[in-house]
Amino acid sequence: HLSFTPLNDTIMLHVTCSSRRMGLTNKMQQLAKLCSNNVVIPEHIQCCGFTGDKGFTTPELNENALATLKEQVPKGCMVGYSNSRTCEIGLSHHAGIDYQSILYLVDKTTSAK
Repeated sequence: HLSFTPLNDTIMLHVTCSSRRMGLTNKMQQLAKLCSNNVVIPEHIQCCGFTGDKGFTTPELNENALATLKEQVPKGCMVGYSNSRTCEIGLSHHAGIDYQSILYLVDKTTSAK
């Protein structure tokens, strides 16, 4: 069992396409909100456009899908979280902030009961 101590820092959250298809959007949002009091989920970005590993060879897919991401990052927000490393690579590149696995956030904000 874990005890959560939420951050007051603003964080970005990206729920991956596969997580959305599995019906995990609410669970990801709930987890992020246990870890931070200020969770921002960008509007109109349902997919990062990296499409597995295609973003490495066709970067314009990722660029087009995330065209509005950077403008949605609140001032002072330094980090975003997701659950796919390839998504996180593209998100980091286009948001101008570091995206990493949500597991890092859970590790940072929890302790054993």
